Amino acid sequence: MSKVYFIKNPQSDYSQLGKDALKLLKKIVSETGHEFAKEVPLKVHFGEKGNKTFIPPEAFTAIINHLKEEGVSPFYIESNVLYKGSRTTTDVHLKTAKDHGFTQIPIIIADGEIGTEYEEIEINKDHIKKCKIGKEYGKFQQFIVLSHFKGHIEAGFGGALKQLGMGFAARTGKLEQHSGISPVVRAKKCISCGICVEECNYDAIEVLDTAVIDDDKCVGCAGCIAVCPEGAIVNTWDGKNFLEKLAEYAYGAARNKDIIYITFVHNITKDCDCSSKEMKLIAENIGVLAGKDPVALDTACLDLVQQNSGEKLFEKGRPTLKHAEKIGLGTMDYQLIELP
Repeated sequence: MSKVYFIKNPQSDYSQLGKDALKLLKKIVSETGHEFAKEVPLKVHFGEKGNKTFIPPEAFTAIINHLKEEGVSPFYIESNVLYKGSRTTTDVHLKTAKDHGFTQIPIIIADGEIGTEYEEIEINKDHIKKCKIGKEYGKFQQFIVLSHFKGHIEAGFGGALKQLGMGFAARTGKLEQHSGISPVVRAKKCISCGICVEECNYDAIEVLDTAVIDDDKCVGCAGCIAVCPEGAIVNTWDGKNFLEKLAEYAYGAARNKDIIYITFVHNITKDCDCSSKEMKLIAENIGVLAGKDPVALDTACLDLVQQNSGEKLFEKGRPTLKHAEKIGLGTMDYQLIELP
C-alpha cells in the first residue's frame, strides 16, 4: 500500500494552492528523508494557446522559492507535442510558456527544436521494448512532477502517469504510443513544397503530385509533422493498446529516477490542457494530492473525482492504472492521508 497525502481546498486561490503543494512536498521530504540535488527539474504543462484552465504558474511559486532557499536551482522542463499547435517546436513552445506567465525560472525543452532528440530506455514490456524519452531528461535523476488532473479524449484522464508517459516522451515516442506507424499526408492541404523531404533524415518522403511517405523507410520520428507549413502531415490517432502503451512509457520515464509527484485536482474539464479553446468545468474543485507512487496518486485522484461528482467520470483511463500496476510501476492500493 502506498501513501497519498491530501489537502482539501476547493478555492481557486492558486497562491494558496501553491502553499498547500509545498506543505505536501515538505511532508514527503520529512517522511522519506529525501535530499534534493543541486538542480531539480519541475515537469509541468504550459497549456496550449487559447486554453484557460491549465494550472497557472503562481501555483508553483511557493515550491520554487522553497527550493531556492534550500540552495537548489529549479527549472521547468517539458517536451514538444506531436500535433500542430502552439507547442510543436521549441521556439513557439517557449513563447506560449512565457505568454502564460511561466517566467519565474528557466525552461528546458527536452527533445530538441522539433522534438526529435531522444534517448532510448529499454523496458521490454508487452508493447514497448524501448521508450524514446526526451534527451535532456536523461541528464537528471530527480524530478518534481506537477500535474493537473482532468479529462483526456484518448487517455480517459490526465494526471501523473500521463505527465510521465506522454510528457517525457520525445515526439517519436508520442507517435509510437498513439499509432506506432508513420504519419499520413492530407493531399488536399499539401502544396508540394518539399520542406518535409529536406527535413527527413531517412529518405522516407518524396514529392509526386503531393508528398508521399514510404512506410517501410519511415522510423516515426514525426519531424515532418513539425516542419510542414500547411499542417498537411498528421498522425492518425488510431493506434491499438494506447492505454497500456501509455503506462509502459510512464514506466520507462520513471525508471531509475527519484520523483515526487504533486497533482492539482482543480479546473476539472472533459478534455485536457492541450485543447486550444476555453472549456467548461464539469466537476467541483477538490484540492492537492501528492506522493511517491504515481499509480496510487492517480488512482486516489480518480476515486475522489468520482466520489465527489457521483459519476463515473474518466473511467476510461482505469485500465492504464491496472496495466501500470501489472508491470511494476506502482500500486492501486493506497492510504489517503489528509493534512489540515
